[in-house]
Formats: sequence, C-alpha cells, structure tokens
Amino acid sequence: MNDGVVQMDSSKIVSSGMDSKIDGRMNVEQLKKDYDRGRRDFCCLDLGGTNLSGFTLDEVDFTGTNLSDADLSRVSLFGANLSHVDLSGANLRGANLERTNLEGACLHRSRLDLANLCHANLTGTDLKTATLKGAQIFAANLEDAADLWGAVLPDGTTVTTHARSA
Repeated sequence: MNDGVVQMDSSKIVSSGMDSKIDGRMNVEQLKKDYDRGRRDFCCLDLGGTNLSGFTLDEVDFTGTNLSDADLSRVSLFGANLSHVDLSGANLRGANLERTNLEGACLHRSRLDLANLCHANLTGTDLKTATLKGAQIFAANLEDAADLWGAVLPDGTTVTTHARSA
C-alpha cells in the first residue's frame, strides 16, 4: 500500500549537473566546484568545523546553514545571505562581510577581529562573547541585535551588561 511516502536513493540525485546532498552534508571541494560553476544556493547545509579560509564566496546563500566552529578567516562573503546561520565559535578574522545579511545569525563566541562588516545587517544576531577587535562596522545595522554581553567591541572595550544594543 502506498501511503504517499517516497523513498529516494541520495546517491542518484543530481541537480543541474551538481551533486545535491540529501543529508545536508557537503565536502569543501564539492562546494568550491559548485560555486565556481555558478551555484549560489547552499541553504541548510551542515558545514560545521570545515575550513573555508581564504575562499571567495561572494553573494552565496547559506540561509540556515551550520557553520559552527568553521574556519572562515579571510573569506570573502560580500553580499552573502547568512540569515539564521549558526556561526557560533567560527573564526571570521579578517573576513569580508560587507553588505552581508546576518539577520538572526548566531555569532556567539565567534572571532570577527579585523572583519569588514560595513553595511552588514546584524538585526537580531547573537553576539554574546564575540570578539570584534579592529572590525569595521561603519553603517552596519545593529538594531535589535541580541544580547551583546561579553562581546569585545572594535575599540577593545568589553560589554559588561546584558542590555540590548540601542
């Protein structure tokens, strides 16, 4: 009896000549190859702990992706969509996040030292204990950013209250 459930063999799924991953995992080499072929939609993947240091991934869509504890140092994510992404513990030192949408992202414990966050949307982000020492935040939208307690700001000062940003 068919109750409407369809089972698929993920090893046979191919989309536009690019491998799709049903379980949300993708290796770094495949991500880079797909990006170089023009793919920009990498939503809801599990890339936790991966090393993407120095990659150029401008205008990529990582909505809902797990990038916790990933090495994203010196990565270029200009104009990328990182809304609702888990970047907790990620290394974003020296990353280009200009005009990036980080709305609702978790940046708890992340290292954003020397990152370019100019014109970035940080609405509703969790920046608790994140470090932003030397980061460029000109015209970044921090409206309604989540608790900044313990965050190290670009000038080196540490937020010591649980107040939301104003």
